[in-house]
Amino acid sequence: MIRLKTLLQYNYFYIILVILVLCLAFIRNSFHNESKFNGSETAFVGIVDEIKNSDDYYKITIKSKEKIIGSYYSKEPLNISLGDKITFTGTLNKPKNNTIPNTFNYRKYLYNHHIYYLVKIDNIKVISKTRSVKYKIKNYIIKRSEKFKHSDYFKAFLIGDKSEMDDYSMFQKNGVSHLFAISGMHLSLLSGMILFVFKKSRFKETLACIFLILFSMITNYSASIYRSLLLFIFIMLNKKLDLRISTVNVLLLVVCTLLIYNPLIIYDMGFLYSVSVSLGLILFNKYMKKNYFVNMFLTSFIAFLFSLPITLYYNYEVNLMQIINNVIIVPLVSVIIYPLTILTFVFRFLEPVLNMFIGILKFISNHLIVVNIIVPKVNLIFYFIYYVFLFMFLKTNRKMFILLIFIYTMCLKVKPLLDFNTYVYFLDVGQGDSSLIYNNREVMLIDTGGKDNIKVSDNTIKFLKSTGKSKINYLVLTHGDYDHMGDAINVIENFKVDKVIFNCGKFNDLEKELIKVLDKKNIKYYSCIKKLNIDNSKLHFLQTKEYDNENDNSNVIYTKLDGYKFMFMGDAGVDKEKDILDKYNISDIDVLKVGHHGSKTSSDKNFIDEIDPKYSVISVGKNNRYGHPNKKVLNNLDGSRIYRTDQDGSIMFKIKKNKLRIETYSP
Repeated sequence: MIRLKTLLQYNYFYIILVILVLCLAFIRNSFHNESKFNGSETAFVGIVDEIKNSDDYYKITIKSKEKIIGSYYSKEPLNISLGDKITFTGTLNKPKNNTIPNTFNYRKYLYNHHIYYLVKIDNIKVISKTRSVKYKIKNYIIKRSEKFKHSDYFKAFLIGDKSEMDDYSMFQKNGVSHLFAISGMHLSLLSGMILFVFKKSRFKETLACIFLILFSMITNYSASIYRSLLLFIFIMLNKKLDLRISTVNVLLLVVCTLLIYNPLIIYDMGFLYSVSVSLGLILFNKYMKKNYFVNMFLTSFIAFLFSLPITLYYNYEVNLMQIINNVIIVPLVSVIIYPLTILTFVFRFLEPVLNMFIGILKFISNHLIVVNIIVPKVNLIFYFIYYVFLFMFLKTNRKMFILLIFIYTMCLKVKPLLDFNTYVYFLDVGQGDSSLIYNNREVMLIDTGGKDNIKVSDNTIKFLKSTGKSKINYLVLTHGDYDHMGDAINVIENFKVDKVIFNCGKFNDLEKELIKVLDKKNIKYYSCIKKLNIDNSKLHFLQTKEYDNENDNSNVIYTKLDGYKFMFMGDAGVDKEKDILDKYNISDIDVLKVGHHGSKTSSDKNFIDEIDPKYSVISVGKNNRYGHPNKKVLNNLDGSRIYRTDQDGSIMFKIKKNKLRIETYSP
């Protein structure tokens, strides 16, 4: 025991241990984990672990041979509770990869949580109701929470379910969303309450541990909860056994323990945030002052510094005002709203007081300043250099290194300006259209796509940020159908747009709604134009006449980019195709965005033979109800290389030194 205590005093022991455990984790992660299902099963039995409901749609996480996520549609309320044992039939499917680059990869996310299959449930039946104390407690919390006006806050704080929080996106923009994801802060507050209540008991630490373990079970042991719980237990053991291990080394022991138990946790965003911020706060503890508000600012600043690379890695932007925003919001949430939520859950008469403070929180959050800086995706070497500068500051106490960090980070914004290539992306937005053209000077988005209940353009916006773009110079809408411009308002509301181009013809209701937003934001818009310059290239809008249908009134765009001919057809049909051939001399197209998703109403054989495309891109949703693309159209295009977004995902055409390179991002 004495030798072990001596060994645990050496800092080098922890450095060696961390290196060995990290190497072991990466080696273990290199071996692909296999599912216990073979993919052909259709009948299942399992325990309901999580339920999320939106109108007629239910998303159910089920513990069977392994965790699977089921989707089920029912117009009748589903009489199922957490912990119920169910039998169900359905079809297993592999989760999709991200088909737009640099966006959230759902398949990898689920794999890192040991989920390998999704199941489309046909029918479902309860075998037996739950007998589990854990699930009974969760069901009670959910049922009681729904009686309150702000039930979403109760569910977020008490069981870690923030999926119903209407205000969550606002908190994300302000950089304070971490306050509503159960983490170390919440466990620290809870442990502090318990230690205060039982301060006269010699078993107060043990009681706190037991309570935190039970609380962690209810919240499904998220990565940040794991870290916080183990850190609390290890610190308690360190004190009880008089091991005299420094707090930094205790944290490193916790990290090593978690990586040995689950090496995939290293890819968990919550884990990375939790560990990096905790490490920063422990290392910089010596800078803390006696003044509460000074400490609040220092805590927020240190958390910002240590989490910045992780924020940029996942989001490609950061709100510089989040340091100040946290100083304002953290005390309100941690000192008042969070404890008051727990008390109100027990004593319901306190609800008016809680509602008042939540109202104050919303009011303040709506008036906080947001100063977002977009930084493009960078090589992992950036993060290494960043933390080297940070630890050099810690070692030398020279503020020059903090300045270097910010200069170094801002220099990354120059990266897109040094890329002299031209890019054309045909983005996978399901059964819809969206194309992106950009170089190091200008950005044009042709259509946004549109899908009920899903903001497909969120991925487009994130991709733009990952390339370092901070605005769209031109948003061109080929016509007013929802699958082409349904997400236009979402793009306008969440990304800077200079100008919007409409097609010829009268504005429909969807276009009128967009125009209201454009007027409110003072964004210029035009319709029925003939030419547009983007950098050194001219885009020709092939206008013929005004038709009696929206599809044929589509903006058809022809352009030559660095010597390569591109043509975007919108939803133009055979009548417009014939008129284009009569009015314009167009041939030998390099890349054709096929009209109307490959519908039989477009891509007439005479038209295709005349323009003779080398590559044809069909933007279409998988297993769509329209039967797109039509077999006859595919036959008409058989002289070209066909790409389909349902099969190939997004398709990139990159022009570099007058050479065309093609890359796909398949699901």
